Amino acid sequence: MQAGANRSRASALYRSVRHQFGLLALAPVYRVYAHRLRDQVMSRPRPSHVAIIMDGNRRWAQREGLADPAAGHRRGADKILEVLAWCRVLGIGEVTLWALSIENMERSPEELAALLDVVTERLAGLAGRGRNRPAPMRVRVIGRRDALPERLRAAIEAAEAATATSQGPLATFAVAYSGHDELVDACREAVRDLVGQGVPADELPARIDAEQLSRHLYTTGRPDPELIIRTSGEVRLSGFLPWQSAHSEFYFCDAYWPAFREIDFLRALRTFQQRARRYGR
Repeated sequence: MQAGANRSRASALYRSVRHQFGLLALAPVYRVYAHRLRDQVMSRPRPSHVAIIMDGNRRWAQREGLADPAAGHRRGADKILEVLAWCRVLGIGEVTLWALSIENMERSPEELAALLDVVTERLAGLAGRGRNRPAPMRVRVIGRRDALPERLRAAIEAAEAATATSQGPLATFAVAYSGHDELVDACREAVRDLVGQGVPADELPARIDAEQLSRHLYTTGRPDPELIIRTSGEVRLSGFLPWQSAHSEFYFCDAYWPAFREIDFLRALRTFQQRARRYGR
């Protein structure tokens, strides 16, 4: 069994090395193509708000022959800074990133601890940068914070406070997020609001409408995403922003999140620009 496991790891490492050599050989072509794509995208209106389901960290680590799944999460966290840099160049002022679903909280204790550590470290790093020099982004976090450990909650509060005056893109991180939970929480808050206004119980159903609920979403006050991108080849939203995505355009990319390239992002934007948005009509 040990020999079989060693052969499997060696095979994965060989595939990874071959893949990396292939990328190096194609790098000049990619640079030329990326420049051309960027010019095309810049010549037309871009979405002001893009949301991304960052999927495929573990599969990327496995493909690269890395035994530690946390290596994929760390590389995926680094990718966030790259994407935000691309957005600044393209004039995209808002990005929402699904960093941790409520279902992720059910992973094995070892993997969950590693994933939470990566999120905590990255947010703490952003807080430190924001305190010492202008932050590259303004950070906001949505989701059920009460499900998170105290250390991560403290890192979230510190990152939001330290980046509050940033002139960079608004980066909203969905952490311990579930679309079902968001709608449930919005309904509860809407009822509490109406009861606080003295609305009788028998009038509550008639007073709860789309406008009431939208005022109590986690994203209240922010525009809905015009484009939602999911990496890793999965073709579903998995409960991400179910209310806000009603009129969004979707783009599904085969690349795993840590391997997501600028040309993948530019292709998604170009596809968005080629579509005629109908808003349900």
